[in-house]
Amino acid sequence: MTADTTPAELEQALAAAATAAPALAAAEPAVRAGWINAVADALDAVADDLVPIAMRETSLPEARLRGEIGRSTGQLRMFADALAEGSLLEVIIDTADAGAKPVPRPDLRRVLVPLGPVLVFAASNFPFAFSTCGGDTASALAAGCPVIVKAHPGHPELSVQTAAVMVEALRSAGAPEGTFGLIQGFDVGVIALKDPRITAAGFTGSVPAGKALHEIAVTRPEPIPFYGELGSLNPVFVTPAAVEARGKEIVAGYVGSFTLGVGQFCTKPGLLFLPDGHGLRDQLVEAVGGVGGGTMLNSRIKEAFDTGRDRLHKIEGVVEWASGGGATLLQTTLADLMVARSEVLEECFGPVSIVVEYDGLDELREAIAAFDGNLTATLQAEESDAELAAEILPLLTEKAGRVLWNGWPTGVAVSWAQHHGGPFPSTVGSIHTSVGVTAARRFQRPVAYQDIPDAVLPAVLRDANPLGVPRRVNGVVSTGEVER
Repeated sequence: MTADTTPAELEQALAAAATAAPALAAAEPAVRAGWINAVADALDAVADDLVPIAMRETSLPEARLRGEIGRSTGQLRMFADALAEGSLLEVIIDTADAGAKPVPRPDLRRVLVPLGPVLVFAASNFPFAFSTCGGDTASALAAGCPVIVKAHPGHPELSVQTAAVMVEALRSAGAPEGTFGLIQGFDVGVIALKDPRITAAGFTGSVPAGKALHEIAVTRPEPIPFYGELGSLNPVFVTPAAVEARGKEIVAGYVGSFTLGVGQFCTKPGLLFLPDGHGLRDQLVEAVGGVGGGTMLNSRIKEAFDTGRDRLHKIEGVVEWASGGGATLLQTTLADLMVARSEVLEECFGPVSIVVEYDGLDELREAIAAFDGNLTATLQAEESDAELAAEILPLLTEKAGRVLWNGWPTGVAVSWAQHHGGPFPSTVGSIHTSVGVTAARRFQRPVAYQDIPDAVLPAVLRDANPLGVPRRVNGVVSTGEVER
């Protein structure tokens, strides 16, 4: 066990982050990119040291953890590339136009600037990709913000060792002291969230914890943005044509997805909607019975899962179809789901999922309408379902941040176009993502400079464009000079 951060240590971390913030904001994008690449290289270099610690603290297998390190360092390098390329700054220039109607237009130059020190609450289920050096940390550093991570108690030693590697890498690369820091302890995280030097926070975890922290963030004397990823059921809707064409394939994909990582993915499909008469029960039971056993991340998560699974078993109309290797498959009808909607549609984090049988298109519409916000929603359909899909996809779009066609939601590509977010309760900020390059946008704010002399403008806004970043000048994207 590691000790909680003391008040003196917390003050030191906060003060250092506040001191570092102006230097990070002033650093050119390519320089920040160099710091981030240095962290990626350092983490790759010590993977053999970090993975055994992670295995011991999380019970996750070696292959999964090595893959996670690769994902973490890969997204760091992706952010570094985006920084060096320059489009993260979203530079927009509208030159003065004395003849503009209805009034003359001044010279306006807009750029995104970092918010300042960011507090990140690490997650338990991805000890690398969503923890100390996960996506929130990487995107905040790319935005030019110092980061303080509140370590997750599920892997304390890994958090400390990862943080030490990051701090040394940043220092050796020339980043300001205070660019990154780690704190530990529940109360310590709350105190940090209330501190006026913290300008934004990122969180991945349960709905109750996320809502409580969000309330703290938005009721401070100076409220700050709180980007919380909370809970998601990730429903999958299957058409009769898809059952007929690919029933066996759908069964295998579904069971593999909801049991992946012992069901401890925020994108786990929690419900599978099948048409009446689907005939897949025996295949589903067999597939679940063949699932191998697995150990959950820690005893607290296991206890919460057991409680949640027991709760689902007690709902009238919900029956167990299969169990095996710790996984459980339940079944109900849409009519029974609607009677106990709030109970059935409550996330149970772990290897359990519910098959819901529906009768016809009207019930399919009713099923989609029953959901609150989700990270994902999936439609399993065929080309012959084009007319149906044209009606269903907009309904799914209202409910989720990522809509899939004939895929499975577990597995989130780290890319420019990715959106990992959705309406509440999947997140408390559906307009933003926690995965992909645009995740950095959470920790930036726009500033427009009006009629400022060229010589005193930030370099990226000057006529000559000395850094060569892409800019939208009078409506046209260019990397060239501004012509007045």
